[in-house]
This record gives sequence, C-alpha cells and structure tokens, in this order.
Amino acid sequence: MTQAAIQKTMTASDWALLALLSIVWGGSFLFVGVAVRELPPLTIVALRVVTAASALLLTLRLMGVDLPRTRQVWAAFLGMSILNNVIPFTLIVWGQSHIASGLASILNATTPLFTVIVAHYLTDDERLTGQRFAGVIVGFAGVAVMIGVAAFASLDASILAQLAVLGAALSYAFSGVFGRRFKTMGIPPLATAAGQVTVSSAILLPAALIVDRPWTLSMPSTGAIVSLAALGLVSTAFAYLIFFRLLARAGATNVGLVTFLIPVSAILLGVLVLGETLAVRHMAGMALIGAGLVLIDGRLLSGLKARLSIKEPAPRGNG
Repeated sequence: MTQAAIQKTMTASDWALLALLSIVWGGSFLFVGVAVRELPPLTIVALRVVTAASALLLTLRLMGVDLPRTRQVWAAFLGMSILNNVIPFTLIVWGQSHIASGLASILNATTPLFTVIVAHYLTDDERLTGQRFAGVIVGFAGVAVMIGVAAFASLDASILAQLAVLGAALSYAFSGVFGRRFKTMGIPPLATAAGQVTVSSAILLPAALIVDRPWTLSMPSTGAIVSLAALGLVSTAFAYLIFFRLLARAGATNVGLVTFLIPVSAILLGVLVLGETLAVRHMAGMALIGAGLVLIDGRLLSGLKARLSIKEPAPRGNG
C-alpha cells in the first residue's frame, strides 16, 4: 500500500487535540455504560452512528459542502465504516454489557500496540523498529496480566467480552492505516467523518431493526437518552472531526497513542459516576501497557538520552 508520507513528530497543537480527543472518547465508555443497562448493544451502536451522521450531514449542508460522489470515494467510506465503526463499536458495546467501562477502556488502549504492527506491514513510512517491537512485547504482556491466565480455564462471558474489546482494538489499528488514504484523495476531515458514519448508519440501522426490534423495548430513562445523544454528538461526530484531522497530520501510529490517554478519563468517570471498581491486575496491566507505549512513542527515552549526553564531560586532551 503506497501512501503519502505523514509527519512523525507532533506539534504542541497536535498534542492538545490528542488530549481533547482522549477526553471525548473516554466519555464514550461512560455513555455506553449508562445506555447498555437499558438497551441492547446493536440498538445503541445504530443510534450512535445515526445521530452522528445526522449532525455531520447537517453541518455539511449549512457549510454548503457536498459529499464526493465518485464510486472510489464511497468504496473507501465503506471500508472505513466497517473497520472504524461497525466492527469496533459493536464489539465494545457488547463487551461492556459484561465488563466494566474502565476495564474496556484499558483493553482498548492496546490499539497502538496493534497499530505499530499493522503499519509496519502496510505502510512505507511507519516501520517497526527494535524499540517499538520491545514496546509491543511489553504492552501485550500487560494485556495478559489484565486478563489473567486463570481466566482461560473457562471461557465465560467475561473473558469473551475482554477478547471482544481486544478485537475492536485490532480493527481500530487497521482503520488507522486505512484512513490515511483520505488525505491522498483530497477529502477534508468533515466530509470523511460524515461519509463514514453515513455508510455505517446504512449498515447498522437495518441490522438493529431486524435483530433487536427496538419498538418492542421499554422506553429508556432520561439518563439513557442523554447518554445516547452525547455518545452520537460528542463522542462520535465531534470526535471524528478531531480524529481525521490528526490522522492526516500525524499518522496512524501517533494518533493511536490517544487510546493510552483514554483509560484515565474513562476509569475516573466509571468509578465516580457508575460506581465501578477495578482489580489490582487491571491496574498492573495498564502500567505495563503504558510502559510499552512509552517505548513505542520513543520521545521520553530520546529526551533522557539527550540530557545524559549533555551532562557527560568532554574528553580531556593529553597535553
């Protein structure tokens, strides 16, 4: 897959957008945690993308911008919607019906670990170095610690839910690399986000109507309705505007680092609002994932090496 090169070093504004994106996506785990108590997963996912698509299409209309009409662009929208919405949204929401939102966000933090591997094989400018490979190994060790060896003795709903969230993280990794093509195609972030969720809506809404028959469900509470609205408008529509802008500027590997920041806000919100608790192994696993991401990113280690080299005394002459 040949694509235009993406800058490797992020600017201060890029990091600010990455932090904002982490907060917005961290809140999605809270919103899903509230909604999944009253609604089935597929209905939540369908309402999420339909709400986001409606908001983004309205924004395009107000701005006087038309979506591209070529078959090539809509084929790209289809691929992105499957990798970035249909598969991961469904797996994560189903997973959160069995595990805490904080744990789901920690497992989702493996996305950059998968991304460095996917990007190595599918891009020319995001190669896997020895340091990044070490980061992947450390990160996956963190995943193993979180899930626990004993959990594999019996594949209950909890372990399957954790594996589902890991599957979502892998799908996000492929979507990060796949989404780089929109910059080459000259499609702005707003149009990319709108096209993606529009196609996702066309896939997920009929599926939810057939499988869940939402008209037979009880009317959700005000809290669930507000959570669904926030999930679609803030954690999807607004989030993807930031995501595609960062993806075009910083590349898949750098943008994937957002998932390391997401668990912090997701865990705090889950504990404070939903009353969730996490086991010690979950926190230990997150620490290992964090260490792996430090190795993958490389900036901290490079800075330390630079400081140590500055402090080293210059060699003295013989005479």
